Amino acid sequence: MTLVERITAPTGPNEGIGPSSPERVQYAALCYRAQRGKLQILMITSRDTGRWIIPKGWPMEGRSPAECAAQEAWEEAGVQGHAAEVPEGAYSYAKALGPRRAVPCMVEVYPLRVDRLAGQFPEKGQRRRKWFSPEKAALKVAEPDLAQMLASFVPPAAGA
Repeated sequence: MTLVERITAPTGPNEGIGPSSPERVQYAALCYRAQRGKLQILMITSRDTGRWIIPKGWPMEGRSPAECAAQEAWEEAGVQGHAAEVPEGAYSYAKALGPRRAVPCMVEVYPLRVDRLAGQFPEKGQRRRKWFSPEKAALKVAEPDLAQMLASFVPPAAGA
Protein backbone atom coordinates (compact mmCIF):
# COMPACT_ATOMS: atom_id res chain seq x y z
CA MET A 1 0.00 0.00 0.00
CA THR A 2 1.44 3.38 -0.99
CA LEU A 3 1.55 6.42 1.29
CA VAL A 4 -1.38 8.04 -0.50
CA GLU A 5 -3.42 4.83 -0.19
CA ARG A 6 -2.70 4.77 3.56
CA ILE A 7 -3.53 8.46 4.00
CA THR A 8 -6.76 8.20 2.04
CA ALA A 9 -7.97 4.79 3.19
CA PRO A 10 -11.57 4.91 4.42
CA THR A 11 -11.96 4.72 8.20
CA GLY A 12 -15.73 4.44 8.17
CA PRO A 13 -18.76 4.72 5.89
CA ASN A 14 -18.33 7.40 3.24
CA GLU A 15 -14.95 8.47 4.61
CA GLY A 16 -11.64 8.64 2.81
CA ILE A 17 -11.09 8.80 -0.90
CA GLY A 18 -12.39 5.96 -2.96
CA PRO A 19 -13.11 5.22 -6.60
CA SER A 20 -16.08 7.62 -6.62
CA SER A 21 -14.04 10.47 -5.13
CA PRO A 22 -12.99 13.36 -7.36
CA GLU A 23 -9.50 13.48 -5.80
CA ARG A 24 -6.76 12.16 -8.10
CA VAL A 25 -3.31 10.77 -7.30
CA GLN A 26 -0.07 11.88 -8.91
CA TYR A 27 3.57 10.91 -8.31
CA ALA A 28 6.41 13.42 -8.07
CA ALA A 29 10.19 13.36 -7.96
CA LEU A 30 12.11 15.41 -5.42
CA CYS A 31 15.34 15.59 -7.44
CA TYR A 32 18.47 16.30 -5.42
CA ARG A 33 22.27 16.28 -5.49
CA ALA A 34 25.19 17.28 -3.29
CA GLN A 35 27.32 20.03 -4.82
CA ARG A 36 30.50 21.02 -2.95
CA GLY A 37 29.08 19.38 0.16
CA LYS A 38 25.77 21.27 0.01
CA LEU A 39 22.37 19.79 -0.76
CA GLN A 40 20.60 21.16 -3.84
CA ILE A 41 17.09 20.53 -5.15
CA LEU A 42 16.19 20.71 -8.85
CA MET A 43 13.07 22.72 -9.64
CA ILE A 44 11.35 23.16 -12.99
CA THR A 45 8.80 25.63 -14.26
CA SER A 46 5.27 24.62 -15.11
CA ARG A 47 4.37 24.87 -18.78
CA ASP A 48 1.25 26.98 -18.27
CA THR A 49 2.07 29.57 -15.58
CA GLY A 50 5.86 29.34 -15.33
CA ARG A 51 5.77 28.88 -11.56
CA TRP A 52 8.40 26.67 -9.88
CA ILE A 53 7.35 23.08 -9.23
CA ILE A 54 8.84 19.60 -8.95
CA PRO A 55 8.36 17.03 -11.76
CA LYS A 56 5.10 15.13 -11.34
CA GLY A 57 2.52 13.23 -13.30
CA TRP A 58 -0.20 10.62 -13.42
CA PRO A 59 0.13 6.90 -12.59
CA MET A 60 1.34 4.69 -15.44
CA GLU A 61 0.12 1.16 -15.91
CA GLY A 62 2.78 -1.42 -15.15
CA ARG A 63 5.02 1.02 -13.25
CA SER A 64 5.50 1.50 -9.54
CA PRO A 65 4.91 4.96 -8.06
CA ALA A 66 8.69 5.52 -7.79
CA GLU A 67 9.13 4.49 -11.44
CA CYS A 68 6.39 6.94 -12.45
CA ALA A 69 8.14 9.74 -10.55
CA ALA A 70 11.47 8.90 -12.23
CA GLN A 71 9.81 8.85 -15.68
CA GLU A 72 8.27 12.29 -15.08
CA ALA A 73 11.66 13.62 -13.93
CA TRP A 74 13.16 12.37 -17.20
CA GLU A 75 10.41 13.76 -19.44
CA GLU A 76 10.10 17.14 -17.72
CA ALA A 77 13.68 17.84 -16.61
CA GLY A 78 16.05 15.39 -18.32
CA VAL A 79 16.94 13.79 -14.98
CA GLN A 80 18.71 10.47 -14.91
CA GLY A 81 19.19 8.97 -11.48
CA HIS A 82 17.84 6.71 -8.78
CA ALA A 83 14.40 7.14 -7.17
CA ALA A 84 13.84 5.85 -3.65
CA GLU A 85 11.04 3.28 -3.32
CA VAL A 86 9.82 4.90 -0.09
CA PRO A 87 8.03 8.25 -0.45
CA GLU A 88 9.24 11.34 1.40
CA GLY A 89 5.66 12.46 1.98
CA ALA A 90 2.64 13.84 0.17
CA TYR A 91 0.96 17.17 -0.53
CA SER A 92 -2.26 18.29 -2.18
CA TYR A 93 -3.06 20.93 -4.78
CA ALA A 94 -5.73 21.83 -7.32
CA LYS A 95 -4.78 20.65 -10.83
CA ALA A 96 -6.13 23.04 -13.47
CA LEU A 97 -7.74 21.14 -16.34
CA GLY A 98 -8.83 24.23 -18.22
CA PRO A 99 -9.70 27.85 -17.60
CA ARG A 100 -12.68 27.01 -15.38
CA ARG A 101 -12.04 23.48 -14.20
CA ALA A 102 -9.71 22.01 -11.59
CA VAL A 103 -9.54 18.72 -9.71
CA PRO A 104 -8.03 18.13 -6.29
CA CYS A 105 -4.87 16.04 -6.44
CA MET A 106 -2.84 14.24 -3.79
CA VAL A 107 0.83 14.02 -4.83
CA GLU A 108 3.09 11.33 -3.42
CA VAL A 109 6.73 12.55 -3.48
CA TYR A 110 9.72 10.25 -4.10
CA PRO A 111 13.31 11.39 -3.50
CA LEU A 112 15.41 10.97 -6.64
CA ARG A 113 19.21 11.25 -6.49
CA VAL A 114 20.30 12.94 -9.72
CA ASP A 115 23.25 11.26 -11.40
CA ARG A 116 23.09 13.21 -14.65
CA LEU A 117 21.08 15.92 -16.41
CA ALA A 118 20.58 15.24 -20.12
CA GLY A 119 20.92 18.04 -22.63
CA GLN A 120 18.08 16.62 -24.73
CA PHE A 121 14.82 15.37 -23.19
CA PRO A 122 11.13 15.30 -24.20
CA GLU A 123 10.04 18.65 -22.69
CA LYS A 124 13.24 20.62 -23.33
CA GLY A 125 12.30 24.11 -24.45
CA GLN A 126 8.94 23.93 -22.65
CA ARG A 127 10.33 24.38 -19.12
CA ARG A 128 13.24 25.92 -17.26
CA ARG A 129 15.21 23.96 -14.69
CA LYS A 130 17.33 25.34 -11.88
CA TRP A 131 19.09 24.11 -8.74
CA PHE A 132 18.13 25.68 -5.39
CA SER A 133 19.07 25.17 -1.76
CA PRO A 134 16.27 23.39 0.13
CA GLU A 135 15.34 26.66 1.86
CA LYS A 136 15.12 28.62 -1.40
CA ALA A 137 13.23 25.79 -3.12
CA ALA A 138 10.67 25.90 -0.31
CA LEU A 139 10.13 29.62 -0.89
CA LYS A 140 9.48 29.08 -4.61
CA VAL A 141 6.48 26.72 -4.35
CA ALA A 142 2.85 27.62 -3.69
CA GLU A 143 1.86 24.51 -1.71
CA PRO A 144 2.58 24.79 2.05
CA ASP A 145 3.01 21.03 2.59
CA LEU A 146 5.47 20.80 -0.29
CA ALA A 147 7.36 23.86 0.99
CA GLN A 148 7.75 22.23 4.40
CA MET A 149 8.90 18.97 2.79
CA LEU A 150 11.53 20.79 0.70
CA ALA A 151 12.82 22.92 3.59
CA SER A 152 13.30 19.93 5.87
CA PHE A 153 14.46 17.40 3.26
CA VAL A 154 17.24 15.02 4.26
CA PRO A 155 18.31 12.58 1.52
CA PRO A 156 17.68 8.91 2.25
CA ALA A 157 20.68 6.79 3.21
CA ALA A 158 22.50 5.18 0.29
CA GLY A 159 20.71 2.07 -0.88
CA ALA A 160 17.37 3.20 0.58
